[in-house]
Amino acid sequence: MHGLGNDFMVIDATRQAPPLTPEVIKHWARRRHGVGFDQLLLAQPADRAGVDFRYRVYNADGGEVEQCGNGARCLALFVRRRGLTDKEVITVGTSGGEMVLRVLAGGEVEVDMGRPCFEPEALPFLAARRERYTLEVAGQALEVGAVSVQNPHVATLVEDVERAPVARVGAALQAHALFPRRVNAGLMQVLDRGHIKLRVYERGAGETPACGSGACAAVVIGRAWEMLADTVEVGLPGGALRVRWPGGDAPVSLIGPAEHVYDGVVVA
Repeated sequence: MHGLGNDFMVIDATRQAPPLTPEVIKHWARRRHGVGFDQLLLAQPADRAGVDFRYRVYNADGGEVEQCGNGARCLALFVRRRGLTDKEVITVGTSGGEMVLRVLAGGEVEVDMGRPCFEPEALPFLAARRERYTLEVAGQALEVGAVSVQNPHVATLVEDVERAPVARVGAALQAHALFPRRVNAGLMQVLDRGHIKLRVYERGAGETPACGSGACAAVVIGRAWEMLADTVEVGLPGGALRVRWPGGDAPVSLIGPAEHVYDGVVVA
């Protein structure tokens, strides 16, 4: 499946236990030798009251991460397609909290990403809380915002996102020593209060065509910097997402498409 080109291998783990190890995941993720994907998603039986499924995410490097917004949209359509539920509102439990997925018309899904958290320890980020931080990255001083949307993100402003050195700056940011578990890095160009362009370098995956949680983080940071409205269209290399955040303690919402590509069987 994919969400704007951010692609996933999705497994129904409610009725089987796939033999996952970091080595197996890395092999499956290789596009020329395996299945090929940015992230591996698992739909597992609920592990707590009040949720329909456990939702787990592994990056292409084999490491497990807290959640993925684009993946959550795919998971919502996947569990319905597989006949695991007929609900249009699906609650999933992740290692970062709970997410509510609403299946909309036309193949779109709205994801309630929960309340964003600016506390550095939530990322974790080895710094005192501020609205803006200055970090030495790839030989330059970058001003960034940092927020957790159930997984860790930083975002920095650029004048022209198309020409931005995403590979160099993103790789350096995601591995910065002040982020002991690494961080996802967004480079954001503000067009006006309702529109931004964004490219995201994801930890463990590199730059991807789209990143749902990265879109949410960029909008939340832009709102905190008083640059954006409460509803923003986020243009990514793979297409556009819509993000809503009224501010304060309100949850942030992500709306966008998800698409099924093909079904297959892996012989382990």
